[in-house]
Amino acid sequence: MARPTDPNAASPASLPRGPAPGAGSRGSTPGGRSLTSTFAGYAVLVFFSLLFLYPFVIQIANSLKTEPDATANPLSPLPDPISFGGYERVFLGTDMPLWLGNSLLVTVIVTVGRVFLDSLAGYALARLRFRGRRALFSAVIAVMAVPGVVLFIPKFLVLNQFGLYDSYTALILPVLVDATGVFIMKQFFESIPVSVEEAARIDGAGVFRIFWSVVLPMARPALITLTIISFQGTWNEFPHTLVAVQSPDLFTLPRGLADLVTGSLGMGTRYPLKLGAAVLATIPVAIIFVIFQRYFIRGANEGAEKG
Repeated sequence: MARPTDPNAASPASLPRGPAPGAGSRGSTPGGRSLTSTFAGYAVLVFFSLLFLYPFVIQIANSLKTEPDATANPLSPLPDPISFGGYERVFLGTDMPLWLGNSLLVTVIVTVGRVFLDSLAGYALARLRFRGRRALFSAVIAVMAVPGVVLFIPKFLVLNQFGLYDSYTALILPVLVDATGVFIMKQFFESIPVSVEEAARIDGAGVFRIFWSVVLPMARPALITLTIISFQGTWNEFPHTLVAVQSPDLFTLPRGLADLVTGSLGMGTRYPLKLGAAVLATIPVAIIFVIFQRYFIRGANEGAEKG
């Protein structure tokens, strides 16, 4: 027999339900899991940052150690006692000033030449229409895919045949243009609206005038990127010097440091001297990178605001 239904009674569906078992823990899980994952991510980043920086710390620490301390504790990050004898011997007992001068001369000339010539070539491939343009760009891509070690012997034969071997010209001329720089500049020039150049052309500007006064200032982020890459690559260039020069008077910094490491100083580890020279070789590249990185970020932000 069915029971009479009370119209004032609340239905089961309308009754307030309490939290299900474990609901409270599940509700707090996303926040806790997010905090845990964030902490784990930062921990991993800090670990790899320390792992990356540790060799540089060891390099600087050993350059400030005495010879016995560096030999006994080469992996210690704390010099005991602190000594600047390694840096004194770098300048007084080696040809470091000569190497620095040669590296500075070659790097400045090559960097300026690459920025200018790579920009010209990149603009020509991006804007000028001429027969064989696609084939020429394909050749540039192919050169980028060729390992540099494959060109050592041909490069030496060409330099020797033209009478350029063992000279500043041999250090500079073969690396004055870079396929990677041409590719970077071409890709950036293609992102610039053609309407800007058409407006300048209507005003009577020629091709080079448009390139120099209109397009090139707009390509500042790419130019600064190319400057950083060219300076760093040329300053640290070692394989090319092996096939370009032989005279110690023409050694650049990487070639001179390699001469130190191979034992030209005689017996002994000479860790403070060698690592002191390495620290001095690293400082210019670090300064250039930090300075130009700031301008690169500023130029990229300006480009984004204009776009």
